[in-house]
Amino acid sequence: MWFLGRLAWITAIIYASVPSYWLLVHPFTGYWRSRQRSPFRALVPAWIAICLVLALITWPWHSQHLYQTPFAWIASVFLFALAISIYRRIGRDFGGANVSGRNQLSPSAEQRLVTTGMHARVRHPIYLAHLCMLLGWTVGSGLLVDYALLVFALATGAVMIAMEERELEGRFGEPFKDYRQRVPAILPTRAPKIHP
Repeated sequence: MWFLGRLAWITAIIYASVPSYWLLVHPFTGYWRSRQRSPFRALVPAWIAICLVLALITWPWHSQHLYQTPFAWIASVFLFALAISIYRRIGRDFGGANVSGRNQLSPSAEQRLVTTGMHARVRHPIYLAHLCMLLGWTVGSGLLVDYALLVFALATGAVMIAMEERELEGRFGEPFKDYRQRVPAILPTRAPKIHP
């Protein structure tokens, strides 16, 4: 169980750092696109630094449990399966270049608003998958630190989504505004709404 707890802590750090990473991207897409060199040369080390800072901050509590029961992992398995299913659908419909942000940061990449597949049900399916994965590790492990990282991810994620949507509205204009009115941000609906 020691290994599983440590893995849950490290995995939660990685997932909780994702919104902070994108907060380095979305407000500055014009800057990153104007660079001669790949922006990932700066962004990837910055993301690693964010993870290390989170690890240092949370280290004193990394093994404190709110509860410990193998039954908690049953709910986690469902959340993991849901996350993996979403990731697979996103990869198929959205493409790796969009998921990684390469298209967004490349000045020569075709800019296309994706509204089909999972994106017809939720505007940010990748963040829904991340949330399911982080929630799975948090619920399963019962670690206090994972719950704290979940709250951190939700708070930074809300800011990050607002900034991303501002950037998308600037890039795509009215089509994105219409899409935002029809499709929820994170929690999917049963079927896409038909716009008259």
